[in-house]
Amino acid sequence: MTAITGELWPYVLLVLVGFVPNEIWRWLGLIAARGLDEGSEILVWVRTVATAILAGVIAKLTIFAPGALASIPLSLRLAAAAAGFLGFLLIRRSVFAGVVAGEIVLVGGAFMLGR
Repeated sequence: MTAITGELWPYVLLVLVGFVPNEIWRWLGLIAARGLDEGSEILVWVRTVATAILAGVIAKLTIFAPGALASIPLSLRLAAAAAGFLGFLLIRRSVFAGVVAGEIVLVGGAFMLGR
């Protein structure tokens, strides 16, 4: 019990406050969406809105970078985003490939700039 009150309490708190409440809503959504048609107009609209929100968040984080990312020049951040998108398109629309390509450009460019 002393491990929970000592070193592990932040992780336990993170699971209880961050993961468990979110997971409940995910399971309820899964149960509620069981009979929905994936091609219905409402779900196409929901996917479109979700994609637009994600694009907005990525643009905001790229242009108005917080924290350590702010020390990286905007041109390098934009080049990393473009490389990530190109990697996504070239390797069979693989999100993993896009993330890896963008990270390689971002980390490599920051290393070359000495940041």
